[in-house]
Amino acid sequence: MNPKEIKNMIDFISKSGLAEVNIETEEFKISVKRNAEGNVIAAPALAAAPALAPVAAPAAPTAAPAAAEQANNYVEVKSPMIGTFYRSTSPDEPELVAIGDAVSVGQKVCIVEAMKLFNEIESEVSGTIVKILVDNATPVEYDQPLFLVDPS
Repeated sequence: MNPKEIKNMIDFISKSGLAEVNIETEEFKISVKRNAEGNVIAAPALAAAPALAPVAAPAAPTAAPAAAEQANNYVEVKSPMIGTFYRSTSPDEPELVAIGDAVSVGQKVCIVEAMKLFNEIESEVSGTIVKILVDNATPVEYDQPLFLVDPS
């Protein structure tokens, strides 16, 4: 199963509303579980927020637009799967990209290891690497931003 098939399956499961899906073939076994507790925990916080909204509201809008304006110009390169992020193809090889490097569409920018498979992640945009958002050899989630690219 390739990364796009895994991504499509995760998208389908998230839209279906299923809480748990197990798929097993001769080649692989995948178990996907939705964390329903996250929604339950968030509901009381939202219910309590209106009482604090007049106090908290002025602080949040002033910080959010500044970050949003800076990020609006950049395109995120996201992880297509859950796994471990690596900046190079092996420990003794140089990093695939660094801040300030020019990248083109289809260029390898990192590796994500998932289930003992090393998946080459390619840039979907041409531009310059502005920021690397993940430390080497750390876990990443599906659709987590890995790099910020300035397309200009």
